[in-house]
Amino acid sequence: MKFSLIQVQEDTVAAVDTLTKTYSKKWEASAGLEHASPMVKAAASHDLIFIVLGVSLVIWFVLLFFIVRVDKKIGKLEQEIEHPKQN
Repeated sequence: MKFSLIQVQEDTVAAVDTLTKTYSKKWEASAGLEHASPMVKAAASHDLIFIVLGVSLVIWFVLLFFIVRVDKKIGKLEQEIEHPKQN
């Protein structure tokens, strides 16, 4: 049995087209969002990359804030260990 590279590529393209045709009707469900809330409308828009970017930026800033806060607390503890208060 002999397979050529061209046949494999054609089969791959056919599989992608089959999936596109199968799932295309499911993506059309967002057409009736006239009465939805603004948050749902924003999430259903075609600019989902901006929502993902916004959420990821919030997560990164929270992590950065947490790391800076923990670093300051550790610095204070190190100062107390090196130079204990005299009572």
